[in-house]
Amino acid sequence: MIKHFLDLRDYNKEELVGLVKRAIELKKGKKPKIKPGKILAMIFTKPSTRTNVSFYMAMRKLKGDALYLGSEALQLSRGETMGDTARTLSRYVDAIMIRTFSHRDVLDLAASAEVPVINGLTDLLHPCQGFGDVMTITEQKGYDYENLKVAFIGDGNNVCNSIINAAGIFGFKLTVASPEGFEPQASIVKPMAEKNKDINITNDLAQAALDADVIYTDVWVSMGDEEEEDKRIEKFGRFQVNSKLLTKAKNNVIVMHCLPANRGEEITDEVMDGLNSAVFDQAENRLYSQEAVLEELLNIK
Repeated sequence: MIKHFLDLRDYNKEELVGLVKRAIELKKGKKPKIKPGKILAMIFTKPSTRTNVSFYMAMRKLKGDALYLGSEALQLSRGETMGDTARTLSRYVDAIMIRTFSHRDVLDLAASAEVPVINGLTDLLHPCQGFGDVMTITEQKGYDYENLKVAFIGDGNNVCNSIINAAGIFGFKLTVASPEGFEPQASIVKPMAEKNKDINITNDLAQAALDADVIYTDVWVSMGDEEEEDKRIEKFGRFQVNSKLLTKAKNNVIVMHCLPANRGEEITDEVMDGLNSAVFDQAENRLYSQEAVLEELLNIK
């Protein structure tokens, strides 16, 4: 049976905790349990440093290889369907990762693929980032998720959506603080808040940061939102993660950012380079979390 990694909500807590444990084992040097020689096709209609390099290196660590397919290397721009692309690539490779704009493209690719498909990012969700984030939180804070408070400060975007999904599954307390009009969409929040009553949405960033174990932020202007840049910078101006905000949180709070960061906007240099920062541990963990997902999917293909 083919299993995909499209949305954290497709997995239960037990399955995801098992993958977190495996990712941590792989980071500590455990040998992969997979037949060598597997090939991953990586479709990028949205460019990325971390997604590209981390998936490529994960496949190398699994004794396989990865093939980069940018927009210029595909026939999608000439009218070929996602379904036909999926059927064709399935004859050549062992898995497909796609990073794109429309979530529908990922669903269409997975519906026709005969190999596992991984959602490397869409405008709606970023499950690989969310999973890597939980790995980082677990490394730093342990497995007692129910007693952890996470604050997400900023735009209710795809990264925020995946953290909301993670909170609903793992059970940690989550408060999202966004400017009015930029909150995460109700279709994401409502079902997860029904599972976890400690998911809250507010416009008060001080409330969100109060006694937090983790403070997380992301850029104010995501890829595709450039036309709103001036409006967003004005609206988000006070939603900065800085040393003053950290005084609201616990002394041992960790600060996270999925990168790339616009230093001096959503996060200050002092915080990003400070003792509480887990930003580059978080970036590193994309490698090991994705290695665990690839190992799992390629072994049950």
